Amino acid sequence: MKALFIVDLQNDFCPNGALPTPKGDIIIPVINKLMDKFDFVLASKDWHPENSVHFNKWPKHCIQNSYGAEFPEGLNSEKIHKVFLKGTGDKDDGYSAFEATNENLVDYLKRNNIDEFYVTGLTAEYCVKQTVLDALKNGFKTFVIKDGVEGIYQNEGDVENAFTEMEKAGAVIITSDKIL
Repeated sequence: MKALFIVDLQNDFCPNGALPTPKGDIIIPVINKLMDKFDFVLASKDWHPENSVHFNKWPKHCIQNSYGAEFPEGLNSEKIHKVFLKGTGDKDDGYSAFEATNENLVDYLKRNNIDEFYVTGLTAEYCVKQTVLDALKNGFKTFVIKDGVEGIYQNEGDVENAFTEMEKAGAVIITSDKIL
């Protein structure tokens, strides 16, 4: 079984959000087209409490039950089978979807016989990278759909370095045209 996994495609990470990726919204049409090609469509959300220590490093973003924590308009979110919430504790950064607190992602994938994990979403150099590295550590054949991922581009070279690191760790970097 194959799963499309959407990392943190939330309003606060899209342009004009609290912690924006400059072109975060351009991946939405790519992801929408991909959804019907997979057995499962899964997603993660940053789901921070108001008083998270995470905000010592980052601007306040994706606060539980806020507009910023919701999926952006235009994403076919009704096709998402399960959402994994991360960063839910006041001392929890929650970069990787494998740190989800509402359900164990490894257990969910194994229970549903998912062995191929295709990753899209935001942000390439933080949450996408950590999710991909953890998927590989847990033995899943992992693909990163490059045109379905965007970064914050906080520091020059960080996004490119993230893709290099994911590939060196064993992820297969592909584009959506290889699936569609």
